[in-house]
Amino acid sequence: MNRTLATETISLIGQKVLLKGWVDIKRDHGKLTFIELRDRTGRIQCVGFNKMSELLTQSAIEIIGMVKARPEKMVNPDMPTGTVEIDVEEYKVFAVPAETLPFDLGKAELDVELPTLLDHRPVSLRHPKVQAIFKIQAVIIDSFREFLKQNGFFEFQAPAITPAVAEGGAEVFEVNYFDKKAYLSQSPQLYKQIVMSAFERVFSVNKVFRAEPSVTTRHLTEIVSLDAEMGFIESWTDVKDMAENLIKYVFEQIEKQCPHELKMFDVKLPQTIEKTPTLSLTEAQEMIFQKLGKDMRGDKDLNPESERDICSIIKEETGSDLVFVYGYPTKKKPFYVYPNPENPEFNEGVDLLCRGVELLSGGRRINDYEQLLKHAKEWGMDTEKIKGFLEAFKYGVPPEGGFAFGAERITMQVLGLKNVREATMFPRDMERIDYKI
Repeated sequence: MNRTLATETISLIGQKVLLKGWVDIKRDHGKLTFIELRDRTGRIQCVGFNKMSELLTQSAIEIIGMVKARPEKMVNPDMPTGTVEIDVEEYKVFAVPAETLPFDLGKAELDVELPTLLDHRPVSLRHPKVQAIFKIQAVIIDSFREFLKQNGFFEFQAPAITPAVAEGGAEVFEVNYFDKKAYLSQSPQLYKQIVMSAFERVFSVNKVFRAEPSVTTRHLTEIVSLDAEMGFIESWTDVKDMAENLIKYVFEQIEKQCPHELKMFDVKLPQTIEKTPTLSLTEAQEMIFQKLGKDMRGDKDLNPESERDICSIIKEETGSDLVFVYGYPTKKKPFYVYPNPENPEFNEGVDLLCRGVELLSGGRRINDYEQLLKHAKEWGMDTEKIKGFLEAFKYGVPPEGGFAFGAERITMQVLGLKNVREATMFPRDMERIDYKI
């Protein structure tokens, strides 16, 4: 008999099936034992006589039984398979847990602290609500790819070990690369600009690394960066518009593919409007001052409180959970960001904020070789270490720009998670490599 998956049983009423999975939940009711069997597609209720009472939760088993429609009063609307159940005829145990579980996986909510969940990640990953986080994250990454491919972008993979620091600064991990000094990549930025000069529109899904001495709810040492770069743009607004259409597509796909997972968290997707509000940094700071009396005017960036404030103001005034902020001081951004020709003190970089947190950073890049070389030297870059990057610009690079999303940040903001570590399967930070250091 071929294996049937849990969600396939809905259309197999009256048929005998073979199921394989884990005992997710077990309930004994006198002569009857109810279990919820979990496989890669979801869960299905199975009913058997009390001989199944010997089963332990998280045992790996197979079951042979008849698919039956549940009585109308017993339908479970919270389960995709809630209209059917399996009348168990026989079962076999493949493996049982070697030890008592560190916490109860049978509860709808895992009411233990986040460090405990992460310390026992092999176990917490089996909980339906934890799995829902990463099902949504998979859709985020897949839809990022789908949208860009639909718009003529070419996927490539950037190296994780680099000879130079793309964004400057000392917040990098140095690698002993044989007899040479190298670094774990902060960003695929330099490589995606090189590849763009050959393929015009490119994207990558890369792990990147930040040695930031930061212990916050929204920073990690290792993240999944969703990067895109595009040539022959007319303005930085072309980059902004592409990013806006992309994130709206991502939200549409989450809504379409993950209604059950969203319901588990009782959340609504970020609200978007036809045209996402766009403000300069100066305008955003002035708005915060006028509306809230907080004077951040003249600051070189928005701090976390200001990001929350401007998002709150925009939400109240327009209904949008998204807002673009552009025009940051040129010297505060990486050497390759394009200065505004009319006011070179400010650049044509742009960030996308969502519900008080930055999701994206991007903008127009410098495409003129001499200007890029000048900036690299002013920013203290070792031009010898980026000569491959600079070489591309010797041979005809069009006006271009790009952006990068953080997959974990999007996941966190969509689900209203309190800590980005919840949106990371195996988080890395100053205190953790799988387990606390």
